[in-house]
Amino acid sequence: MHTDIQIGGVFVSPFVAYALAAFAILLVLRRLFSRLRFGRYVANPPLAEAGIYVCLLALLIVML
Repeated sequence: MHTDIQIGGVFVSPFVAYALAAFAILLVLRRLFSRLRFGRYVANPPLAEAGIYVCLLALLIVML
């Protein structure tokens, strides 16, 4: 998906679609993390989740 997306006559960069998809995946992972008590295994859980989001976004950009 390397073409621009048209929403209401406005062209949107594919990066926006990738960012939204990565955020949707992160929301699913957050439920899994809460069940596994992810916060016990890292020093700063919000920072770890932000890092996971960046990794997901990079993977989506490279793979798609």
